[in-house]
Amino acid sequence: MSKILVTGAAGFIGFHVARRFLDNGDSVFGVDGFTDYYDPRLKRARLDILAQHERYTHAAVMLEDKAAIDDIFAEVRPDVVIHLAAQAGVRYSIEHPQTYIDSNVIGTFNVLEACRASSPGHLLFASTSSVYGGNVKIPFAELDPADHPVSLYAATKRATEALAHSSSHLWDIPTTALRFFTVYGPWGRPDMALFKFVKAIKAGEPIDVYGHGEMRRDFTYIDDLVTGIFDLATVVPQAGLSVSPRDSISPVAPFRVVNIAGGTPVTLPAFISAIEEATQLTATQNLLPMQAGDVVETFADPQLLADLTGGIPSTPIERGVEYFVRWYENYTGAQN
Repeated sequence: MSKILVTGAAGFIGFHVARRFLDNGDSVFGVDGFTDYYDPRLKRARLDILAQHERYTHAAVMLEDKAAIDDIFAEVRPDVVIHLAAQAGVRYSIEHPQTYIDSNVIGTFNVLEACRASSPGHLLFASTSSVYGGNVKIPFAELDPADHPVSLYAATKRATEALAHSSSHLWDIPTTALRFFTVYGPWGRPDMALFKFVKAIKAGEPIDVYGHGEMRRDFTYIDDLVTGIFDLATVVPQAGLSVSPRDSISPVAPFRVVNIAGGTPVTLPAFISAIEEATQLTATQNLLPMQAGDVVETFADPQLLADLTGGIPSTPIERGVEYFVRWYENYTGAQN
């Protein structure tokens, strides 16, 4: 049994990751500040499920509270740290930039400093496909430059990658940066397209479709993502030790970057069609131009993940959307 510390444990991805490690027999210490970015009741419902496990412990703490984070790490002495807490959302970052600096940059710095003191065997943390920003080469590979972020959200995530690399080098902390690509599935966030589209369609309301429906996204079903994180937790980076020509391992630190995605972009019309099929309803579409900070396409090269773990996310969009819709119907029905 290992001791796993998960930040953002009441969030969408953190909740699923914590459950996976609990199911594996590990003990999990969850940290979450319960911000009001979206309805905290959804976070509470996730936490209620985690709290049923006797090997789960929780602390309601903001990452910006350095003293509290230091105390938690000193008490838990985790074997593995999975840092998922962050202020998410590309569009929200345009209107609330300070929130992203506080949570993503300062919060991550505090986690890194706590790792410096507690020396976990492996730190894994959430980055994003958004760091590829203005890159025109596709698919996006880990060895590609990521120097042209087009949103503040992406810039803060790129900054955390740089901070984590320097910390890994200075303090010899094995670290893996996880670049996520449009994660979706049951218990997902209400601000994401799938949740918003299903809610609107079921209410007979139009859906806002940006980019006039011409965008493509490399959607990743939540169970596939969690499997990738779970498998990578035991793949501990060693400085300069490459597993393949496409490896992003640092020559000076036990640090690597890994895409977690299937490498199969889906058009927005195909995504909406999957929702219509799952709900047996037809969407009324309000076509709009792209919003600031968005990109036309995300498209991952997932081969490094395959080299490291032997697997690539493979849940078809139709099946993943159906799983979400069934969950949404159960969850919202329980709230009425």
